[in-house]
Amino acid sequence: MSAAPLLGTHVSVAGGLSTAFQRATVIGCTTMQIFVKNANQWAAKPISTDEIQRFREAAGASPVRPVIAHAAYLINLCAKNDRVLQKSRAGFEDELRRCEQLGVHALVLHPGAHLGEGEDVGLRTIADSLNVIHERTPEFKVLTALETTAGQGTTLGYRFEHLREIIDRVEQQSRLAVCMDTCHLFAAGYPIHTADGWNDVIRSFDEIVGLKRLAVVHTNDSKKPFASRRDRHEHIGKGMIGLEGFRMLMNDPRFFSVPKILETEKSEDMHEDVENMQRLRSLL
Repeated sequence: MSAAPLLGTHVSVAGGLSTAFQRATVIGCTTMQIFVKNANQWAAKPISTDEIQRFREAAGASPVRPVIAHAAYLINLCAKNDRVLQKSRAGFEDELRRCEQLGVHALVLHPGAHLGEGEDVGLRTIADSLNVIHERTPEFKVLTALETTAGQGTTLGYRFEHLREIIDRVEQQSRLAVCMDTCHLFAAGYPIHTADGWNDVIRSFDEIVGLKRLAVVHTNDSKKPFASRRDRHEHIGKGMIGLEGFRMLMNDPRFFSVPKILETEKSEDMHEDVENMQRLRSLL
């Protein structure tokens, strides 16, 4: 094991993408997640050459690594409406390009919502979308990290088998990874809140998807009860998962070198992130 676990939070890029490194460093992050464009808009102006250089220079000088990005929430790679589907494909392609320009390690993606078309159709369409996007972005190094979901509405990705099927249908499988979200796993009915449950869930994940594909863990407690299918993040130890599940995560040697990213509510000074990270480190 290295000296410290890879632990961080989602960091603001207000004032420029490169400013995230200083914010992360000040509060003690050893990894971080960012948006590479506005997460609630389809379009954004290209990243300037100067900003790319500033980001890469800051990354080279910073111990905060790897950097993870999260894709825009509007993207739905199995959208029922063809116009939205094409915008989603173009939007995700654009974000992959931004990540590639910046040298970001992985781009986290919510797999999508089938909106009544059915899970089988939705999963096939997601894989088709990724194949189209990969053809347009040859030789890219940035990974697409499919995120586990809580299963709200018609969202896909709430079962490990969903992720496996998408991966199996994608031609360039080496470009795919997975992001586990602890809140989402718990809400989807995976009992990670007990020692036995944690071990069973991780064994199942390894058998179905493979731990080698795990690129990042979104480390969030849950406001909602077990198997609620509701996605509501809570601060560490203050939700329904409780500290035992996070103790298992923090002390599992298979997860030590995997970036663990907080996505909980925060004030401008990020003191909540500091407290959450302190609580997680205290469990080691």
